[in-house]
Amino acid sequence: MNDGGNNQSNGGRRRRKKNGNGVDGNVNCEEKQEIIDNKDSKEMMITSYLLLEDQEKHEKVEWEELAHQEKTDFESNHKKKTQAMLDYYSTVQNHYEGLDETDKIKRKRSRAAVNSAIVVASTDIVDKSVNLEANSKQSGGGGASVSHQRRLWVKDRSKDWWDKCNSPDFPENEFKKWFRMGKGTFELICDELKVAVAKENTMLRAAIPVDQRVAVCIYRLATGEPLRLVSKRFGLGISTCHKIVLDVCAAIRSVLMPKYLQWPDEESLRQIKDEFETMSGIPNVVGSMYTTHIPIIAPKISVAAYFNKRHTERNQKTSYSITVQGVVDPRGVFNDVCIGWPGSMPDDKVLEKSALYQRGNQGLLKGVWIVGGGGYPLMDWILVPYNQQNLTWTQHAFNEKIGDVQTVGKDAFARLKGRWSCLQKRTEVKLQELPVVLGACCVLHNICEMRGEELDPELVFELFDDEMVPESPLQSISSMKARDSIAHNLLHHGLAGTGFL
Repeated sequence: MNDGGNNQSNGGRRRRKKNGNGVDGNVNCEEKQEIIDNKDSKEMMITSYLLLEDQEKHEKVEWEELAHQEKTDFESNHKKKTQAMLDYYSTVQNHYEGLDETDKIKRKRSRAAVNSAIVVASTDIVDKSVNLEANSKQSGGGGASVSHQRRLWVKDRSKDWWDKCNSPDFPENEFKKWFRMGKGTFELICDELKVAVAKENTMLRAAIPVDQRVAVCIYRLATGEPLRLVSKRFGLGISTCHKIVLDVCAAIRSVLMPKYLQWPDEESLRQIKDEFETMSGIPNVVGSMYTTHIPIIAPKISVAAYFNKRHTERNQKTSYSITVQGVVDPRGVFNDVCIGWPGSMPDDKVLEKSALYQRGNQGLLKGVWIVGGGGYPLMDWILVPYNQQNLTWTQHAFNEKIGDVQTVGKDAFARLKGRWSCLQKRTEVKLQELPVVLGACCVLHNICEMRGEELDPELVFELFDDEMVPESPLQSISSMKARDSIAHNLLHHGLAGTGFL
């Protein structure tokens, strides 16, 4: 019995021990499972973070590629539009030139027809008058003879003002006030243009003298007065004055421009280099380049090309313009001009369209510098100032000296616009005829500068031409090194001055 009881008690203890071991085993399994679950969740979180980072990087790369593609497309479309605009402008110019030739031919034919008709009519009148006189003589000498005189109706206009100006007693300062030059220079221009401007007398009226024709043109350019006032001054018709202005400007461009506005020869270039180097300390400078805008009336075609945004924002008035690019010597005399490109084009694009740019690309300007402003690119033959921020002393010194050369070109254009007031406001000249007028103004400016015709300081015009940073401000690495060398020499050889300090 006891053994049985003992056995039962031992069996119970063994069962309890098993139960105890069973409970302990379950707890350990749950803890292990929790640890495994925690590890899995951490791994899943790390994996999700990595996936998010990869997704963000991928999206960022896609966004950058999309932005770059949009920028490339925008630039490409802009260049295409600009090229299309320029092509359209060239086509229109050619069209206008063709129309001008056609109009000239038509006018010549109509003039010839009118002249022949007048000659026939005058001949008939003369024959009739002769017959009437003969009949009156035959009918009897006692009666009163009837005389018939041919008459032509012409509006009576006073020429007193011009007759006073043309008299030897007219004061020199008054003559210079109206014509921006002395009598000697005026007579020189008349002598040069005599062959190209002179007209022959007709059966109906005497031709307008050469000096009066030249005076009409110069007075119109100098004062910028409307044609109706010019016609009252000289006692001529409005249409006659307009035609005279265009004819004389064309003669100035064809006869005087090859003589007074041309690229200098080797001897003249050597003298120009010496004068610019004395002025600035920079060697081998042959010209100062500047681009200005001439206001015009809104054209009927390609209006957007001539729209001047910067002048419109400044004046709070819609402005249209064409450009005039010029290179001047130390005296302010033009050696090269490029006239007529639309006012929306920046300075560097106007330069690319000029004959000067072609001359430079062909290597004809090798070894010399033409100084320009910040609107031009730095090239092997174009020297421009430093335009980045935080300039060094050397760069400040260079900009100070190159600014002296830039001032020569800007002052020359200020005198050009001050001397010829027609350039300060919109004129009545057609767009296709305006380059001829502007070219004549540049030639007359050169003649006045060469002959020492001083301009009244009150007439000097203040220029407002904003410079736009070019798309490619640096087009030559060698020119950048050459500019740095020039700047270094200016500062360390005591040629830079102290203005930059």
